[in-house]
Amino acid sequence: MGAERKPVESWLTDMDGVLVHEGHPVPGAPEFINRLRSSGKPFLILTNNSIYTPRDLHARLSRMGFEVPESAIWTAALATAQFLSDQRPGGTAYVIGEAGLTTAMHAAGYILTDFDPDYVVLGETRTYSFEAITKAVRLINDGAKFICTNPDPTGPSVEGALPAAGSVAAMISKATGVDPYFVGKPNPMMMRSALNTIEAHSESTAMIGDRMDTDVLCGLEAGLHTILVLSGISDEVEADRYPYRPSRVVNSVADLIDEI
Repeated sequence: MGAERKPVESWLTDMDGVLVHEGHPVPGAPEFINRLRSSGKPFLILTNNSIYTPRDLHARLSRMGFEVPESAIWTAALATAQFLSDQRPGGTAYVIGEAGLTTAMHAAGYILTDFDPDYVVLGETRTYSFEAITKAVRLINDGAKFICTNPDPTGPSVEGALPAAGSVAAMISKATGVDPYFVGKPNPMMMRSALNTIEAHSESTAMIGDRMDTDVLCGLEAGLHTILVLSGISDEVEADRYPYRPSRVVNSVADLIDEI
């Protein structure tokens, strides 16, 4: 018989598909976040998207009615910079990405350079340049280690799916024969760095997500209580196809407000 789980003291929640869907707040999500804030329980909003800084995301969420401090936002860019800073403090990197990633790398004490860097770091960007990808391929061929913020092949937009970092990483891998190390979900590293940030323990933390293959898998492998919401990508039929299950399935975060 399984041991009784500890009550949930800390919360991790994905952003797209859980709090926000196609540029609009999920009904009940701002109230859910307000309840979390007033409860005083530690929480973090996680995103695999490395384009934006926490300040950008704070402003974007504020416009939609969410009152979230910058410190409650944890991105794959921050997790990547943290990982590299732990692995090789004060190292050098050639970075393909937007302000979210370059700001995090600078803050972690990294020097960004295309001259013999320790790492090539690939993140999301809206304007992938063939020249930058060519440079990345040559630097990896010359011995730079290949890191990618997240493995998502596509990302959401109002117009439909966009190719994301995982797709560009596949192109660089095809050209070099080198696979990257992915830091973002479903790597449990992303969860562990988030837990460390809010000084939370896995057995008393819940992870809320809308994707079985990233959020639920990641939470499960990090030992968290996992909650699948049906307000984003996965539905119950699709969820049943996976060889692992979330701890719970709810329609949306609105169903969790009274539990906090």
